[in-house]
Amino acid sequence: MTSDDLIRPRLVLVTTPLTDADAEERMRAALSGGDVASVLIDAAGRDAAEFQRLAETLVPLAQAAGAAAIVVDDSRVAGRSRADGLHLTGGDIEALGDAVSRHQPKLIVGGSGFTSRHGALEAGERMPDYILFGRFAGDTEAEPHKKNLALAEWWAQIVEVPCIVMGGAELSTLEVAAATRAEFVALSRAVFGDGVDPAAAVAQANSTFDAVFERMSQ
Repeated sequence: MTSDDLIRPRLVLVTTPLTDADAEERMRAALSGGDVASVLIDAAGRDAAEFQRLAETLVPLAQAAGAAAIVVDDSRVAGRSRADGLHLTGGDIEALGDAVSRHQPKLIVGGSGFTSRHGALEAGERMPDYILFGRFAGDTEAEPHKKNLALAEWWAQIVEVPCIVMGGAELSTLEVAAATRAEFVALSRAVFGDGVDPAAAVAQANSTFDAVFERMSQ
């Protein structure tokens, strides 16, 4: 891979830590902090009606900021909230392929839960819009999981389908995820965790992406 092939990673936000009470305020703050490519809206234990209300709150906020709003694991909520996409977390290759055939190109379709190279490649053959390496609510440590980093770095070198790598719980470790050359890095606790200023976190993440891209381009 030459320097001409390098792509500055972009930020994906995962809503898992948000509560119903603070979701709108904290998402507005995050989106005000700088470039966000997409927002993955996760039910995080909510029932269907609660998830519908959350999606109807967050989808227009994301879209107004120029970010794709992607609903996790519920095609009906995605449709009713007029989301831009659907993300499947189950690591089910056939379900992913079915979602691609049913919903593309009207919706962005992506998936996660593929924890081996073989499984990821099989999923990629279904031609989703992206594959995510990592697990929602799995960012319990400061650093990203090493296996996710290794899969993203390998994938980014050989597969044209874009990938997202799940970052860690602290922004201080973001460079490690950005250095995989994944097209996107997802952050959840690092932006929406307790005591974190979402706007400042998004601004810092983008500054880190700029610095990593500049360094790797030299």
